[in-house]
Amino acid sequence: MFESIVAYMPWIWFGLAVVFTLIEVTTFNLVTIWFALGSLIMIFVSFLPIPVGWTVLIFLCISTLMLIFTRPIAEKKLKIGKAKTNTDALLGEKVVVIKPFSDFDKGEVKVKGISWSALAVKGASFQEGEKGIIEKVEGVTLYIKPLKEE
Repeated sequence: MFESIVAYMPWIWFGLAVVFTLIEVTTFNLVTIWFALGSLIMIFVSFLPIPVGWTVLIFLCISTLMLIFTRPIAEKKLKIGKAKTNTDALLGEKVVVIKPFSDFDKGEVKVKGISWSALAVKGASFQEGEKGIIEKVEGVTLYIKPLKEE
């Protein structure tokens, strides 16, 4: 029985490579691509006279090591999940107060030419014309902390 499986192992590894690649294409999480590459390597390893159990272990080792050591490099190069979008890009931006507010009363600030609702971080209050820095964003409300003038 195992002799027939051994004869088809290159095709099994090829099929696994295709399946892992398709999963990666649909998710783009940079996880299954390493198992696809491991499967491609195993196509060539499967021609060696190694028991099937050992080839599976070799596959898991190769794929896991590639995942651990090369995924962070690929994420950095491809900038996966690193781009700030929408309101996250506002964090740390300077604002100008256009309607006074405190940590209990909403006011308004202007950032990059756009008016936003704002609340102060605990204990702070702002008067018209003061400057602050965006500490966090919740919905359409910016939480502002005082700007320390240097």
